[in-house]
Order: sequence, then structure tokens, then C-alpha cells
Amino acid sequence: MATQTATVNRPKQDLAVEQKIQNIRDVFADTPQYVKTALENALPGMMSLASEAETRTESAGRIGIRQGRVSELLFIVPFAPGGAKRLRTVLRLLNGNFSAGTKVGTLHDMRFVFLDNDTKLLFATAYDDQWDPYIDDFATKIPDEMDVVFSACEGWPGIHSPKVKDWIAGHQIPAEGWFVAHPDLTVAETGRVKRVAKAVDEFLDRVGT
Repeated sequence: MATQTATVNRPKQDLAVEQKIQNIRDVFADTPQYVKTALENALPGMMSLASEAETRTESAGRIGIRQGRVSELLFIVPFAPGGAKRLRTVLRLLNGNFSAGTKVGTLHDMRFVFLDNDTKLLFATAYDDQWDPYIDDFATKIPDEMDVVFSACEGWPGIHSPKVKDWIAGHQIPAEGWFVAHPDLTVAETGRVKRVAKAVDEFLDRVGT
């Protein structure tokens, strides 16, 4: 019975793949010839990656996407009056390195980008696992830093406000495309791998001498 089901489903799967290939050729129909050639060259690899992504990408919870253990969050929000100047002053004091984030053990990275002549902030970050626990971590680990930074943004309700998660989710823009080199490594696991590698290197150095 399983063999019959596989036989029945395979033509439908093949048809779906063919339709996706035709769709992408259609949307690239008005591009220069060198782009069309590049597309044909890239299509086999792209289709292979697409089937892999179907099993690799899932929801980060409330909003955003996750690959393996790593999730993404990005939002764009207008600055409050004077907010851009205040935030830039804070970030310059830190030489652009918001290292207070290390207190949040699930944080991979974060970026603050000023847009449109300092009228908007783009904030982007990658983190481990689910959306809600990540926001809770900020509220418990670095609440003062969060209010200092994001008070620069229009409508920021305060990290302890019951409305803060709605504010973040309301401005968040889920990624259309995203790549994670090591999706199964959390921040803690990455640190462990580095410590083990360092210990092995030190051991080999001692053996070598």
C-alpha cells in the first residue's frame, strides 16, 4: 500500500516542482540575457536547496522564522523626537558594541541601523529557539538597557509594560530569505565548541613541545 501511495504522489510532486520552475522563469522573462543564463545555471542548485529548506525552516513562535535552533527578528520603527541623537550618543559611548547583550544567553547578534536621514531605526537580531522566551530574557536580564535604547523609538511602552510584546510584534517584519551556517548550534553550544577546540589546541601544543 505504501508503494502504491508513493507512486500516486510522485507525479503530483514532480508537477509541483515543474510549476515552481516555470513560475521562476516567468518572473525572470523580462530580465537581460545574462540574468536568464545565470538563472538556468543556478536552478539545479536552487531546487536542491528549496527541498532542504522545506524541512529546515519553521516558525519562531509568535512571529519570525527559525532554522534549527536559531531564530530571526527584525523591525523598522520611526524614531521619537530626539531619539536618533540620544541612541547614537549611547552607541558611540559603547563604540558601537552593545555588549550588554551578552547577559542574554540566547543572543547570537544584534544590529542597530539608522535609516532615512535618521528618521527610522532598523533593529535586527538572531537568537536561540522561541520568540516569547527571548523577549522575556531581555526584560529580566537587561531591562534598564532596553528602556534606554528603545525609548529612542516612537511609541516604546517600556520593557515592563504588558504592551511591549505587541509593540515589538507590530513592527517586526519576518524575513523572506535567511541563511544560518550552523542552525543546530545554540549560543551555549557554540561557546562549548570553542572551549573544547581551545583545550585541544593547548594539549596538542604541549604534546608537540
